[in-house]
Amino acid sequence: MKITIKTAGQWLLCTALLLSGAGCSDFLEEADQSNFTVENYFTKPEHATSAVNSIYENLKTTTGGGFNGAPWMMLEFATGLANTELGQAVNSIFVRNLVNTSDNEYGRVYWVASYKGIGNANLAIGKIPAIAMDEAAKKKALGEARFLRAWYYFNLVRIFGKVPVITEPVGLTSENLVPEQATEEAVYKVIVDDLIEAEASGLPYLDKSGRVSLGAVKSLLSSVYLTMAGFPLQKGAEYYKKAADKANEVITSNQYSLFPSYDDLHDPSKKNIGENIFMVQFAANIQPSNWQTSIIPYNQGISAYSDETGAIFANKEFVESYEKGDKRVEEKQFYYRTYSLSDNRSKTVDLGGYYIFKHFDTAAHLTTTSSDLNWPLMRYAEVLLTYAEAANEVAGPTPEAFEAINKIRRRANLPNLTGLTKEKLREAVWKERWYELSFENITWFDMVRLRKAYNVTTKTFENYVGHKFSYGPVLKERELLFPIPTAEIRNNNKLKQNTGY
Repeated sequence: MKITIKTAGQWLLCTALLLSGAGCSDFLEEADQSNFTVENYFTKPEHATSAVNSIYENLKTTTGGGFNGAPWMMLEFATGLANTELGQAVNSIFVRNLVNTSDNEYGRVYWVASYKGIGNANLAIGKIPAIAMDEAAKKKALGEARFLRAWYYFNLVRIFGKVPVITEPVGLTSENLVPEQATEEAVYKVIVDDLIEAEASGLPYLDKSGRVSLGAVKSLLSSVYLTMAGFPLQKGAEYYKKAADKANEVITSNQYSLFPSYDDLHDPSKKNIGENIFMVQFAANIQPSNWQTSIIPYNQGISAYSDETGAIFANKEFVESYEKGDKRVEEKQFYYRTYSLSDNRSKTVDLGGYYIFKHFDTAAHLTTTSSDLNWPLMRYAEVLLTYAEAANEVAGPTPEAFEAINKIRRRANLPNLTGLTKEKLREAVWKERWYELSFENITWFDMVRLRKAYNVTTKTFENYVGHKFSYGPVLKERELLFPIPTAEIRNNNKLKQNTGY
């Protein structure tokens, strides 16, 4: 079935089309009148469920891997803490070397995937209220849709800055067919409003199926408030308090806990439970995850089944900057540099670099051809560190702030922090965020909201603009945002390119 809308310069076939698996076609193609349309589809509770399901689909779009890299790597190479062995992945190399352009396919995928998700969310939010169904179920469905719309806008505003805000279904006669950019303040208002509505929608605190939960809503709100406290909005103390309060609600709910072992972070049996608050859902042999090819070294023969591209791994200088005794950098904790060979499992070789183990699917490489891992979007560890940072900004180094960061450190076999000043605790929390949340698409966002970068040689923080990566390139002001994709500006002459691109 085909439901045609245009949003942010892209023709999108939404909701039912995504569910059917049909591909996009020219927007002028005449729809089969015997099929569902926007006007006649939203009539049953099942239609509400399918509409919401379609919004989740675009969470998968930016993950993955292969010989051309993958969009999620964009946010890692921008930190200066990642390396690659994949010479043909020019999109990765341009970002890593700080010579990125608006033609980069990674940025285009983030833009299009986000607006597809937003388009489907707008359709669900606009049409579900008229469906005759259980009111509690309706409210929950709308809560999921609002959370997901907020998620997509949160990525867009942090990556691209001023972006179009579209909150209603768009058709060929809509005034918002060719939208203007909104201010960051306006985008964040939509995000917060959606999350507050989602928070009151009756969602369960936990959802082991991987759907949006109340815990996910509160966790995302804490991250949004923390970001709003910093750059570019600089709302300061009021929003640090909002972030601390919301993170504390998650902590005191006692619904989540840190995994006792780092192995649990990439154990398919631990999906959507324990530390995992919200994840992108995958299923082996049905819709398997596909980044394994990217996080193993280039053609060294360690995987029995996967291509080996060496598309992304950690810079040596970053891994070796961890505190002495930190369990996270022990072999096969967060990283690995040795592995057995597929043709002789009794032989272990040094791989010559620090590869990413926290996303490594052992079963997929050794015993199956299909990965069952989910991609983590929010972990409880992030909530703890958000609380520690925000609470310290509000009231200084309280016992509760110390305990939040020390939970992370104790798992890493590091001593508790005590007696630090507000300034020292601030940087200690930042450092734990860099080390604990590495390669989870969080670090670059932290760099931009703080306007700080981590010097892996001096182990101190310095200004973002002017920071020199360990391998040479220097961050300029333009790298505080990514460029709006060329195709979007071509399709919408109201869009203004970000400075420096």
